[in-house]
Amino acid sequence: MILDMKIPSPGESITEVEIAEWLVETGDYVERDQPIAEIDSDKATLELTAEESGQIEILVEEGETVEVGQVVVKIDTSVQGEAKPKAEAADEAPVAPAKAEAPKEEKAAAPAGNDSAKASPLAKEMMNQNQIQAKQVAGSGTGGRIMKGDVEAYISGGIQAAPMAGWGGSREQRREKMSTLRRKVAERLVSVKSETAMLTTFNEVDMKPVMDLRKKYKEVFKKTHDVNLGFMSFFTKAVTEALNAYPAVNGMIDGKEIVYHDYADVGIAVSSPKGLMVPVLRNAEQMSLAEIEAEIKRLAVKARDGKLTIDEMTGGTFTITNGGVFGSMLSTPIINPPQSAILGMHNIVERPVAVNGQVEIRPVMYVALSYDHRIIDGKESVSFLYKIKEMLEDPAKMVFGGKDPGEVLLGL
Repeated sequence: MILDMKIPSPGESITEVEIAEWLVETGDYVERDQPIAEIDSDKATLELTAEESGQIEILVEEGETVEVGQVVVKIDTSVQGEAKPKAEAADEAPVAPAKAEAPKEEKAAAPAGNDSAKASPLAKEMMNQNQIQAKQVAGSGTGGRIMKGDVEAYISGGIQAAPMAGWGGSREQRREKMSTLRRKVAERLVSVKSETAMLTTFNEVDMKPVMDLRKKYKEVFKKTHDVNLGFMSFFTKAVTEALNAYPAVNGMIDGKEIVYHDYADVGIAVSSPKGLMVPVLRNAEQMSLAEIEAEIKRLAVKARDGKLTIDEMTGGTFTITNGGVFGSMLSTPIINPPQSAILGMHNIVERPVAVNGQVEIRPVMYVALSYDHRIIDGKESVSFLYKIKEMLEDPAKMVFGGKDPGEVLLGL
């Protein structure tokens, strides 16, 4: 029996996807539910799995854009066999006689070990062409499988270049088709700049109180909660309290109405082999610091492995992006539509500041809030950012809804 496999719908409003990479080849035997391809939609990269066991026939090429519901592979379910990873097949292959080996100068073109590496066929070809050992590349596929995008990310970083080698000077150019995800991100960013009244306000935060708190409790925190205590949990908690105080920052425009949210679904921008992704922490206002850290870690790992679902990246009400991990001192982050504001974190640098009339060296972070002026007034934006500054410089306020503990005690 021949089974026609169609592209399933990745989510509402998605009508087409791109075949990012085939994980098998025509003629391979596949097991039911075995991943056979990665597909890019305009929101996420997803896996296509075999609906039945059998011999596979691929009907479309990598990089092709196909419509949802289109037949892309055929599976002959009458064929019996056993699916094996390429690595196992290579390990079990008989060793060729010495006289059949290629000359030494030809062997140098393909690093030893890549044929048996846990990688897709295209990734192996790219590694061989660029003289890259598989062990040098971190795989983002299922079980650490090296994918095409992993090799591209490695090459774009210039890591394989010899020390002091510099540019090649060949004057050559190359063109690569933008992925569906990258094209959609580009469209959204341009639309934000043209369709919103975006402004950015800035402030600086003395990070010493948070850093002292982390230093004092990070070991017992990790031992108790089995997760590291990072800066992101403090910022997320401060953001949720500030959103409660200034609900317009947590709102969004829908036609001629403003939608206010009685919850904080906070998106955390993370870098992945496929590009920037923004998984969402649902009801972050109800989470403890430990719960926030654990959820961020879980989502970041899924983003790295390309396992994020569309549901995990949609529906946020506010976004936090941390350019500081890459060394950014200051930036004007772009709003993540249809949200109305985004907080930008930056690197922490020791700077001279005035404290009680004296100049002291303190760890300072510049923070930026980009917001849609159509819904958020200047007073609200500045007050929102200052509220975050206050709570980070006095972390106890996060426990008392952004207020000073003394004020709460006195009912002020």
